[in-house]
Amino acid sequence: MAHLLREVGLDFVERAPVRLVFAREISASPEPVFHALAEDVPGWSEWFSAVALARPLDDGARREVRLRGGTRFEETILAAKSPEVYAYRVDVTNAPGARAMVEEWRLAPAGTGTRVQWTFAVDGTAPFRFAFGLARAGLGRTFRGAMTALDRRLASASA
Repeated sequence: MAHLLREVGLDFVERAPVRLVFAREISASPEPVFHALAEDVPGWSEWFSAVALARPLDDGARREVRLRGGTRFEETILAAKSPEVYAYRVDVTNAPGARAMVEEWRLAPAGTGTRVQWTFAVDGTAPFRFAFGLARAGLGRTFRGAMTALDRRLASASA
């Protein structure tokens, strides 16, 4: 059953009760990485293995995302500043116990490539927060795999 989450802003990334932060350097430069994140939303399912479907809504102001396994999100874009930051708030989800969620992607030049930092900021019921904390290792593996796949995808696109 889908439910409405609390409306929070970008500042929630710094003050959320649970924050998971992952970072990785990839060889692609920030501009194509930003494009893959913010502008090629349907392409997420090609490089982020957890994503079954992603599509922009309302001329790109919102997104719909469906994960493998059935979790669904409707999101509002909070920041899309090329090529530095892309962030969105989850407005509606079927994830039980969630109360507020924001994901932020920060990109910074790293040599000839990009340092990608993904912050997952959440609030929810005590069991939700506990379970989310336990999910850190799995989310980290998913992030690393996604960055490897994205880097390969961008390298083959530029070849």
